[in-house]
Amino acid sequence: MSQRIPLPMPNGWFRVAESDELAAGQVLAVRLCGQDLVLFRGQTGQAHVMDAHCCHLGAHLGHGGKVEDDCIRCPFHAWLYDGDGKCVDIPYAKRIPAKAAVRSWPVTEKNGIVMAWYHSEGWPPQWEIPEVPEFGSADWTEPAVRRFKVRSHPQEQMENIVDPAHFQYVHGTSSPTTTEAETDGHIFRIRSGIPFSTPQGQIEGTLTVESHGFGLGVTRFTGIVDTLLVITGTCVDEEEHETVIRFSVRKTGDEAASSVVGEAFIAEIERQYGQDMPIWENKVHLERPALCEADGPIGQLRAWAKQFYPAGQAG
Repeated sequence: MSQRIPLPMPNGWFRVAESDELAAGQVLAVRLCGQDLVLFRGQTGQAHVMDAHCCHLGAHLGHGGKVEDDCIRCPFHAWLYDGDGKCVDIPYAKRIPAKAAVRSWPVTEKNGIVMAWYHSEGWPPQWEIPEVPEFGSADWTEPAVRRFKVRSHPQEQMENIVDPAHFQYVHGTSSPTTTEAETDGHIFRIRSGIPFSTPQGQIEGTLTVESHGFGLGVTRFTGIVDTLLVITGTCVDEEEHETVIRFSVRKTGDEAASSVVGEAFIAEIERQYGQDMPIWENKVHLERPALCEADGPIGQLRAWAKQFYPAGQAG
């Protein structure tokens, strides 16, 4: 928790890598929720996430560790850990100490994303990450990936989605004509009417968002060309947050036109994100903001968010 944004790390599934960034036998050092981790893919193709430091003398397994079958060998004294974090070999010792292990983290890999489960109290995963049906479909363009790092918290960023007024005053665009929100356990859904200006006049479109905790959001735009955004947010530490957005548009039969629309949409999202960043990085979180009647369902989102925090630590 930071003084500027006194919100704890939320529990949930969070991205640690794109699937194509992790080949069989590859090792990556990653950081999630303020903790150093090692990510590796075994020779069978299974991805594993574990605490980064060897329980022997603290070497970082992500810097020089080597994959052997579905295990990783420490670069310091060659202790070998299986995918569950248990030490299974010490080449210069006959016996392995009973406590020779590092913590392993639950991992899921869907939609071309490797995700790890974080829970402040060590609970096992409370929900599954869904498959996004459009992702990888022949009817949709190959996803274009953009990454953003910002000093903020996922709740602060997500509140933008239910803040219709800021679209006009920060981004200079039309505010959503309607915004409806509903909750379903760990899922937060939003549906908004969005006016699009075109050379032929204004077109009424729709924006739907389905957030699975704070780690995965699936956003769909309709109106001009159907557009899909698969968005992951990762808490790196108490303030640094990394957002990765994968953009895809429905193919129209005109490849050039699909490409132009997709590039224009990406450029607009990048523009808006760039405008939001200085606000996010310099604002403070107010537990009891002075909201007006036209501010959107911010209170509803905050009530939903409390389930992801330790009791008594939500703001």
